Amino acid sequence: MGREIAAALQWWRDAGLEHDFADAPSNWLERPAPAVTEARPASPPMEIKAAPRPLVRLGGPRESWPQDLAAFTAWWLVEPSLDNGQVAGRVPPRGPAHAALMVLVDYPESGDGERLLSGPQGRLLDAILTALGIPLDQVYVASLLPRHMPLPDWVALAEAGLGELALHHLALAAPKRLISFGANVSPLLGHDPAKTAETLPQCYQVGTHVPALAAPGLDTLMARPRGKARLWQALLDWQAL
Repeated sequence: MGREIAAALQWWRDAGLEHDFADAPSNWLERPAPAVTEARPASPPMEIKAAPRPLVRLGGPRESWPQDLAAFTAWWLVEPSLDNGQVAGRVPPRGPAHAALMVLVDYPESGDGERLLSGPQGRLLDAILTALGIPLDQVYVASLLPRHMPLPDWVALAEAGLGELALHHLALAAPKRLISFGANVSPLLGHDPAKTAETLPQCYQVGTHVPALAAPGLDTLMARPRGKARLWQALLDWQAL
């Protein structure tokens, strides 16, 4: 039997076949797969929370705020806490106390220097007041922020007490009426547009004695002529109240 097997193998060698073959192909260069081990679940990364920054109250303690309009105007230009220590570029309010009308905007125009609203928005305001028959020297003009500040964080400013500061300013000015220009102004005075179905302009009350009108921003009115017509009608109706 052994001789038959040896003869058979020799026959295949003589035929040129010296290695074992299989029908299924295989990759000679393939490396053996690594042994599979059970992976441990990765630990979640540790969350490091930044410590909340202490809230800096605008104007400092309320008891330190000036108690007359002239002192407030001087304080408005130099009090560091009103603008993170920056005092350059601030613009003072203008006009008399106990004015027939107070105008309150969000912030000064970009080109304002010594006079608040000295550019295109101011010219539009003067045209509106003149058309209403209100002498310009009987109007007190003020802003929520002391300098031109595009895209301010209104939520953070409200949390820092901007609304209380604006109401204090209003109490010192003591106007007979108020027009607030800009969607971010009247909410800081206690007016919530979300609670009324009325569209702008809207009438509201500041405190117990100052009737107010919430109007679109002067820049918005310049860009949308139809808004001027709506505001004009609202002003006429408001004056008749």
